[in-house]
Amino acid sequence: MAGDLSAGDKAPAFSMPTDGDGKTALKDYKGKALVLYFYPKDDTSGCTKQAIGFSEHKKAFEKAGAAILGVSRDPVQKHDKFRDKHALSITLGSDEAGDVTQAYGVWVEKSMYGRKYMGIERSTFLIDGKGKIARVWRKVKVPGHVEEVLEAAKAL
Repeated sequence: MAGDLSAGDKAPAFSMPTDGDGKTALKDYKGKALVLYFYPKDDTSGCTKQAIGFSEHKKAFEKAGAAILGVSRDPVQKHDKFRDKHALSITLGSDEAGDVTQAYGVWVEKSMYGRKYMGIERSTFLIDGKGKIARVWRKVKVPGHVEEVLEAAKAL
């Protein structure tokens, strides 16, 4: 099952549009580490804090040889607004069809106020330069997360 991805597994290949009319694919990151993080929705409080945190630390990640890609199922146009509103410097991938969130096992049943619905579980995958998953964080809590991922990226 996709939700069982763990360290040492081959990262599922992907290709998707990004903010700024870009495109990205796993193969684009060959030879360098990728911080692939999934978040529920553009411009919500936790997602905004997380995106700003990754943007603020982008240079440190680059120095550690790691790129950052944030992914949600929001359309590219929404990503562009989110990026511009918060001056984000990281790439935002749009997985509207849900193929990538499914492949990484982060499209899960959630519950709020007793109501069940499907949504993205805030998760981060650190993928090494050979396309293998080095670390996985699930059910991420935003405070301190960016720094923890940065330490792991430096250790690769």
